[in-house]
Amino acid sequence: MKILKILSILLFFPYIGFSQFIIKGQVTDADSQEPIPNVVIQIPTLEKNTFTDIDGKFEIKNIPLKKIELYFLHQGYEKINKVIEFKQKEIYLNVKLKHSPLELDEIILSTGLNKLQKDNVMKVSHRSLKAMEEKGIQNLVDGMAQIPGVRKMNAGVGINKPVIRGLTGNRVLVYNQGVKMENYQFGEKHGMDVDPSGIRAVEVIKGPASLLYGSDALGGVVYLIPEKYAPAHQNKTDINSKYFSNTQGFYTTAGHKTSGQKWKFLSRIAYSKNGEYQIPDKQRVVNSSYNSFDTKLGVSYTFNNIDSDLRYNYNQNQNGIPLYTVSKAIDFEPIGKYQDVKNHLISLKNKINFDQSKLFINIGYSNVRRTLVKTSQRLIDMRLENWSLDAKYYFPEKNNWEIITGWQSEFKTNKNFNSNQLLPNAEVFSTGIFGNFNYTYLNTIVQTGIRYDFRNIDTETVNQYRPALNKSFNSITGALGVKTSVTPLMDIRFNIASGFRAPNLSELTSYGEHVGRIEVGNPNLKNEQNIQADINWEFKTTHIEFFVNTFYNRIYNYIYLSPKFGPNPPNSLPVYEYAQNNAKLYGGEAGIHFHPHPLKWLHINSSFETVIGKKDNGLYLPLIPADTWNNEVRIMVDSQNKNLKKYFFGIEINKIFDARTNLYEKEYPGYTVLNASLGTIFSIKKTKMVLTASAQNLTNKTYMPVTSTLSKINIPNTGRNFILNFKVSF
Repeated sequence: MKILKILSILLFFPYIGFSQFIIKGQVTDADSQEPIPNVVIQIPTLEKNTFTDIDGKFEIKNIPLKKIELYFLHQGYEKINKVIEFKQKEIYLNVKLKHSPLELDEIILSTGLNKLQKDNVMKVSHRSLKAMEEKGIQNLVDGMAQIPGVRKMNAGVGINKPVIRGLTGNRVLVYNQGVKMENYQFGEKHGMDVDPSGIRAVEVIKGPASLLYGSDALGGVVYLIPEKYAPAHQNKTDINSKYFSNTQGFYTTAGHKTSGQKWKFLSRIAYSKNGEYQIPDKQRVVNSSYNSFDTKLGVSYTFNNIDSDLRYNYNQNQNGIPLYTVSKAIDFEPIGKYQDVKNHLISLKNKINFDQSKLFINIGYSNVRRTLVKTSQRLIDMRLENWSLDAKYYFPEKNNWEIITGWQSEFKTNKNFNSNQLLPNAEVFSTGIFGNFNYTYLNTIVQTGIRYDFRNIDTETVNQYRPALNKSFNSITGALGVKTSVTPLMDIRFNIASGFRAPNLSELTSYGEHVGRIEVGNPNLKNEQNIQADINWEFKTTHIEFFVNTFYNRIYNYIYLSPKFGPNPPNSLPVYEYAQNNAKLYGGEAGIHFHPHPLKWLHINSSFETVIGKKDNGLYLPLIPADTWNNEVRIMVDSQNKNLKKYFFGIEINKIFDARTNLYEKEYPGYTVLNASLGTIFSIKKTKMVLTASAQNLTNKTYMPVTSTLSKINIPNTGRNFILNFKVSF
């Protein structure tokens, strides 16, 4: 017992006795000298934030660091940051903000440095859920597809996942609550299965991010940012309901959060039910109904220099596997095969702040039960458990150097609960260490790093076709990037990074029926390795913004399913085997945002994106999105009325060109889709309300994207869909 006491004292000794500093102040308009309410004040390194009150005043307590960087953010004003070094316990600031028509930069969390976008070497796309919903979305991936360079793969309305520059599945890593998502996402008809409730924003890294995230980040990262707790000593409640005309479905979520000075709590629940979706000829795709249930809980505690955030998420999705037929009738329950996916996710995020440095430790656990059901019979029944540890140490900033070292480990187990084993029982252990170095000189920032990863896969014997497998993979990856401000209006970024992906269980060991074919794994597969170079150019003035992104992605040992040629038994399913070939993807995105200063309420956006994917034999890679030209006119008016805060209207014309296809894909002709949205934000006393109405595919166009798995069987995407959204916050 004495030994335990001594160890406890030694363990927590570094955290005891740290000074706690306080910042107070007021934010005013630089021209009118009037106080500005609701200014966001953030300390990114501590992930602390507050808001100014009606008098523009603010206060932040319990600051454990002697030196911090403070950001002041408010729409319609220039963002400013201040470096504060405490020489006394309390500091008072008078902050003056200047007007600016430019949109605010966001603080980026996915790169680990917690900086504004303008200070990041890596270009990261940030999109808030609020901005997504103003345009109308039926699911979270719909919102991600609004980002240039991001499309979606779908099998109906309920099964969706993101495609980043032509790559998807296990090549795109999804982080939720700071934990890597593991839910058998490799399959074409396996969705991302993340509910939008409790998600504040989405960040997308387009390109290899293995340096920070290890295997599976070869194509990019989707980083889901959970909602914040309420500010100290406040309570907040909200209810949000949506109606979808196409599926005659609804979505409802409600949440409550309360915060003291040290303890913070939140809870949220969501439920959705949707019938079979309707195609433009008023027929419905049989067995495409889906429903979901989601609940989230969170508790946060701050003690001296330690911040802990414990969150739990339970998500259940029941998605029908669409059949090859259509019908005039509508069903809200699956009438054929359907996926039943239950996902438990627990994360414990700890931040330990020292005088000049800090340590992040994130512990995660997920438990995913995936079943394929038909008439109450479980055809496939698997459970995937994953324990993860992510630790990062941030060295004290010195001579313009910022250094991060990190260690990440995972332990996964796959277990079957019936005799039909598409994948074997298995254990997978992964670990990686890395160092990331950031140097700033005047208007130029240089970032570089190196990482080593190891993974071992150990499986059990299933039958004579699949003997036990014990195989190890390892890789060294790195990155180098430069961001420079050529002028105050122009930024250029250049990044070159390598990534890797170890083959997954399906690619190595699968043997059996899956999505209408027989899939055969290949135990001799090697690591996928890639190297990508990309250049980003941005130009911003008070009236207009341009951007151009170009990339070239070389992938070695690209893994794909290849049809097996030769005689098959009569009436049998086609056989596909996993194979490898070198490949390349290249292309980019370009866009313009025009917002004339006299008409600051008018926003005109236009962007073009293209990606070309080929194997070394010259054949196009399958399921590569077609070139897309998106155009939008949006009116957003900030009202001076006491109750009417804002109203907006937008119209989008999206032109999708003919898809590039290989020998085994049919032709996918181009099409044009028209979307529209309008809405208002208003308040009655202290109750804030948001009302939006949007229409997707307003002209009821029949179209089949190459990334829809149902297009292969000539079933189009959804017809016209009206979405009504009403949210109340109090």
